[in-house]
Amino acid sequence: MKNKFLDDVQRVYDYLSNKKNEVNKLYEFLETNQFENLSIIDEFASYLSLEMKEDLRVALVGRLVSLRDDSLVQVLKKQDFSEEKIIDLVELAYLFVSRFWNEYHKETIEFIHKENLLTPFYREVFKGVYQTGLAMSIWQSSWTSLIINGVNKELASKYGSDEKVMEFLEANNLFDLGHDDMVADRSYSVLLKDDEGKYKSEAYIKAFKKEVLAVVDALEEFSDSLIELDDEIFGQKWEYIKYIQSLITAFSEKRPDRLVHYWSEVDRAWMEITSPVQIGHPLEYYEDHYRKAVALEWDIRLTNPAYQSENQRAKKLKNMSNLIYQEIDKENNHKATFEFCQKSLDKVQLYIGRPALFFGAEYNGLFSAQVVPNDEKISKEMGKKIFAFSDEILQTTRAKPFLQLSHDIFGEEFLTTERNFLFKNTADWHKVYDITTIGHEFGHILWCDEMSESVMNKSGNFKNIEEFKATTGGLVSFFMDTTNDEKELERFVISDTIKRAVGLIGWMGVDEVQPYYCEGLIHLSGLFESGILSFDEESQKLNITKNEPQIAKLKEWYISTYSSLAKHYLLKKDATLWLNQFAKKEEKYFLPNNKNLKNFVEFYFKKYKEMGTKIDFSDTKENYKSE
Repeated sequence: MKNKFLDDVQRVYDYLSNKKNEVNKLYEFLETNQFENLSIIDEFASYLSLEMKEDLRVALVGRLVSLRDDSLVQVLKKQDFSEEKIIDLVELAYLFVSRFWNEYHKETIEFIHKENLLTPFYREVFKGVYQTGLAMSIWQSSWTSLIINGVNKELASKYGSDEKVMEFLEANNLFDLGHDDMVADRSYSVLLKDDEGKYKSEAYIKAFKKEVLAVVDALEEFSDSLIELDDEIFGQKWEYIKYIQSLITAFSEKRPDRLVHYWSEVDRAWMEITSPVQIGHPLEYYEDHYRKAVALEWDIRLTNPAYQSENQRAKKLKNMSNLIYQEIDKENNHKATFEFCQKSLDKVQLYIGRPALFFGAEYNGLFSAQVVPNDEKISKEMGKKIFAFSDEILQTTRAKPFLQLSHDIFGEEFLTTERNFLFKNTADWHKVYDITTIGHEFGHILWCDEMSESVMNKSGNFKNIEEFKATTGGLVSFFMDTTNDEKELERFVISDTIKRAVGLIGWMGVDEVQPYYCEGLIHLSGLFESGILSFDEESQKLNITKNEPQIAKLKEWYISTYSSLAKHYLLKKDATLWLNQFAKKEEKYFLPNNKNLKNFVEFYFKKYKEMGTKIDFSDTKENYKSE
């Protein structure tokens, strides 16, 4: 029965892959000027009451297919819309995208039921997640309006800087309390004004009563639907029911300072579910820069049966961190934190697959990988789960059109090498993803304990160094690996780092992803300092030099910089102190300290705003026949 079930999982997995290919064809129609096949995009523009233009068409395809709205925002800014109008249009775009993907997911549910796949129990899991997801997606609009475009903009306007906002919140006890009555590193609440106009923290169910009750109703129906069924494959019926019941309890809790406790019980129940059908709940909190209000994620992550072999990444990071620790803490003053992290690495459950259903905040962008839960008390007890969606990322990356901006910045020689690797070398591409992306998720685990974020985030910049710490953990473990079993991938790993770091400059103006933008600036600091990259300001050309002396210098820079960061974490110093070695905030945005790099960042961002959606027709995918 289990083999039959896994065969069915593979069928669903293949269905999702084929279905995604159909959606990705919108990119192909864009590249080949088959505008007659882009009626859905014409409908999208009409829904927004916008006149169709070339850059808008590209941005709308990206918004619908890749779920990213940064290009759309830049297009709207170029048309001189006011900030308020852009917020309205971005919300309308979310509603259009939400309806499209809700219908898409409905077809998946119908396929599973029609083909009688999985088991009655797991068919009901898919259906229950779908029904809850519809309610979660409706709630997302009011969540964004109140927190991101309401309270946060008001706080930023009133206090002027992130540091002053954080000082205000701390002075007025506006952070939720977590375990042991300590200030929590995230919140499941929102700030509302009382009758005197003063902010107070209120649970989601009070701030969004109608929306949360709709989610709770759906979860109760979901739980009831599983009672009469059995999980005869994995024997996890009661684990699922316990998990759903814990969600109902957490969503229904009204006391702000009890929320972290009840959501930790959600994480505890969730960690006990180990089947290939994993339900994701509100876990991440990038969108809310100040109080880290947890975003409305809701999804099913389906594991690919073909990929579930032992992964060596944790072992490599463990070896690396042991060597680094011996150098930075010779007197073992922080041994407890170090050993906590080492044990956490041992407890990781790794799931490699793809999103099967997704809703809510995920209509504003899917993650390429994720390590959770964030609750370190639960992680200390039960470990973490890492999810990696390599098939999804490869499929999407191959589908995206070639952009003129990439051609102008990187040049033909660099891009040709990279595209041959992308389209013709699937096995090695997955290995590089393992090093950089799965390595990133394991890298999050290192050097932190349950107090790190709340102590280091006093000025609001913890996440702005944490993403660099994560990626660089994977990179340094690769550079320090004495087995050399992946040595042949070195140049591709460095090229991937270059592309990603440069591309992240485009997120300069998007507050929700500021941690990744800041990460990019720190990577670029090393790439410029080592001589791998340099910017000719006269010709306005980025030079890329990947010779052995530069590569050796870059590796030294990464190991030295990472060691410094690890020590900063162990000492629990404020994150801003470390970040400011590489970049400082100038008015609205962080900019690098290195003058040549700063000039490049400003040059790139200007070009990104001018031509970030312009397609490059000088090269085609026909030149890179995939395997």
